[in-house]
Amino acid sequence: MQVASDRRYSQDHEWALLEADGRVRVGISDFAQDALGDIVYVELPEVGSSFGAGDSMCEVESTKSVSDVFAPLAGTVDGVNEALAERPEVLNADPYGEGWIAVLAPSEPAEYEQLMDAAAYERLTAGS
Repeated sequence: MQVASDRRYSQDHEWALLEADGRVRVGISDFAQDALGDIVYVELPEVGSSFGAGDSMCEVESTKSVSDVFAPLAGTVDGVNEALAERPEVLNADPYGEGWIAVLAPSEPAEYEQLMDAAAYERLTAGS
């Protein structure tokens, strides 16, 4: 399992990457995509919709189940990865790169620092 060291993680296995403009790119971790199995559909959040930290942002459907993707921090959706509508399997192939789900404009930027760093996330998943 890969854990990208340049981002933060939620207890629910989402990652958050702070961009230079203050927005936060969001996706699911390698651990999450592996647990889900082959992803066949992604319901993207709507641009302009707002979420609190921990709110269900969208759904990912795999051959095993349907799972919620939770907002790792509060914010408004500023962009989505439209490519996932045609190629949801990118979430399996490249969860930390081309498999991003959405970009949030955070309403509480300090929440980013409260997420787990890579070392803490590795400890969390080691027990799973």
